[in-house]
Amino acid sequence: MSTASPVSRKPLRLGVLISGRGSNMIAIANSIREGRLPGVEIAVVISNTGSACGLAVCQELGLPTAVLVSKGRPRAEHDADVVACLRRHNVDLVVLAGYMRLLSPEFIAAYPNRIVNIHPSLLPSFPGLEAQQQAFDYGVKIAGCTVHFVDEHLDHGPIILQRAIPVQETDDAHSLATRILTEEHIAYTEALARVASGDYEIRGRRYVRRDTPAAP
Repeated sequence: MSTASPVSRKPLRLGVLISGRGSNMIAIANSIREGRLPGVEIAVVISNTGSACGLAVCQELGLPTAVLVSKGRPRAEHDADVVACLRRHNVDLVVLAGYMRLLSPEFIAAYPNRIVNIHPSLLPSFPGLEAQQQAFDYGVKIAGCTVHFVDEHLDHGPIILQRAIPVQETDDAHSLATRILTEEHIAYTEALARVASGDYEIRGRRYVRRDTPAAP
């Protein structure tokens, strides 16, 4: 059974969630400004901590921001406030960009197949924290990053795209993470362009371009 993607409207309004420096958020904003993401705009950047370095960058870029502190609050209560903020800004697609919190089932249900995340490994390998260190310690020869839709399981939803790099003999975990981050900045723009096109379906747990024949 095929599940159609949500109907996009132009411009596609992003709600970007951050917890720290927001380097992927900055890469997305630059892609929009430089014309690599036509028909896409950042409607709001939300941080769950007031100390996130990315907030200062948002001010420089003129992006609307909101700080909704999560510390000491029940997850469902905090997430309800985040969803309310996203709705006030008429957000179409939620983008997790270094957002260091698991989303509640209620949050995911509010934006079905409309939440995307980037993870610094080739999922399903090495989910969770310190994925680059996990990959390095395991001794993989190929590493990379994954952009995927978010479902109720950790680092599990349908994969939109992946970018891979070879692990070099001279790498350590830090240098590998740095090189993966460069790929993340490219991958997120490519993935958002695919989602913004609306030209896809979710078949089972697979992201599929609409012109791809269904398997017999």
